[in-house]
Amino acid sequence: MTDTHSLTKTYQAMFFLMVLGLLLFFVNILFGSVVIDFQDIMRILFNDEINVDPAKVAIVRSFRFPQAVVAAVAGASLAVAGLLMQTLFRNPLADPSILGISAGSSLGVAVLLMATAAFSGASVASLGIWASLGVGFAAFSGALLVLVLILVISTRVRNVVSLLIVGIMIAYIAGSLTGLLKYYSSKEDVQAFVIWGMGTFSNVGTSQLPVFTLLLLFGILATIFLAKPLNIMLLGENYAKNLGLHVKRNSFLIILISGYLTAVVTAYAGPIAFIGLAVPHIARNLFRTSDHRVLIPGTILAGMALALFCNLISRLPGLDGNLPINAVTSLIGAPFVIWIIMRKRQLPS
Repeated sequence: MTDTHSLTKTYQAMFFLMVLGLLLFFVNILFGSVVIDFQDIMRILFNDEINVDPAKVAIVRSFRFPQAVVAAVAGASLAVAGLLMQTLFRNPLADPSILGISAGSSLGVAVLLMATAAFSGASVASLGIWASLGVGFAAFSGALLVLVLILVISTRVRNVVSLLIVGIMIAYIAGSLTGLLKYYSSKEDVQAFVIWGMGTFSNVGTSQLPVFTLLLLFGILATIFLAKPLNIMLLGENYAKNLGLHVKRNSFLIILISGYLTAVVTAYAGPIAFIGLAVPHIARNLFRTSDHRVLIPGTILAGMALALFCNLISRLPGLDGNLPINAVTSLIGAPFVIWIIMRKRQLPS
């Protein structure tokens, strides 16, 4: 009876998150700095825009729809990557950036900006579309370099705590090098770097959207196959080995998939803060389980919903342009996690 009741509540929570995500996705398309009628939105979405202003068609198809897709997929990716890291390190404060992958992306972008100024004498911001492509490639290259380094080290260290410390040290090193490069860069390049570091869901155009989505969906689907190993790893390393789990190999896969998701999101959208840290806590509180067969899809749906909500807040009507997405995610996510922690302390044991 208890199991049936628990399963029903799980399905209800999943259904709620799915409906909420779809609603927020549509609201992201409906609202923005330019007011577009609901009827016009529906005509555009269903390819019946004969009597619709071409400017409104361009806004929906070239800006709002891609931005909503990027927010949903990036939010899901970062959320599930954070869940993987928190389970692997058994640390509630772990997030996708804990191994220094985001710091590696920042270093890659800083190197690009410095090199461009040093060898061409021109600011990277003056290169137009090549600037966006170059920054994306530099961010992915820096993240990939750190990911490969972490994966190599993971085959040599004995436990995940040592790996966690190494990752934090790599992040410090990358951060220090980034700081030095910023110090010697021009004011324009530093400004471009700071803006990139604020994160945005609006950098991915319609031509890049299919590649971005497919890359992340591949990583998200891969996490589903990790549900059973993750559940076993919760029991402790020694117990997991006794059950026949190859702990090192599965730890390697967890780091690879989490790092891959983080690298792709950071390359296209910049370093998005707090979603990977906050959403797993939200999912655990909502589903009240540690079973990753429930937590993984629940975290994916919750990550989509939170990212879409933050994206909506960042470009509400009346705002002059988009607010930095990192400012919104932290402002919304941090109080929510604090509320969850305080609520747990007040519950009877």
